[in-house]
Amino acid sequence: MPGVDNCLREAMAIPGAIGAGIVDYTTGFPVATTGAAPNSDHHATAAGTAEVLQAANSRSLFVSAVPNDLLEDLIITTAVGYHLLCPVQTDFDSRLVLYVWLDRLHGNLAVARRRMQRLAYDLVAT
Repeated sequence: MPGVDNCLREAMAIPGAIGAGIVDYTTGFPVATTGAAPNSDHHATAAGTAEVLQAANSRSLFVSAVPNDLLEDLIITTAVGYHLLCPVQTDFDSRLVLYVWLDRLHGNLAVARRRMQRLAYDLVAT
């Protein structure tokens, strides 16, 4: 899948990127991964990504009252890194999420968010 390979290559080009993946968040299955993963386990990272996204989508605290308002992204910060989750919106099932792990000292959260939004859009367009 050239679109997936290119997407992950571009994700790793984001300043500070440590690892990236595309996850089916309905199953927690890692569709594709690259770079490092927390605890060196891409499968556990994918499963955790799926759980976080499912929780955010299903809890009323995070659901908007605005009609057709969709979750744009989720950011988890730690002392040394950022975990960015960007749902990939498609016309059919929107089961994928783009995940990027950034080094906090070398990454720029604003730049990473914008690039990830573009990557998620381009992934669907390819």
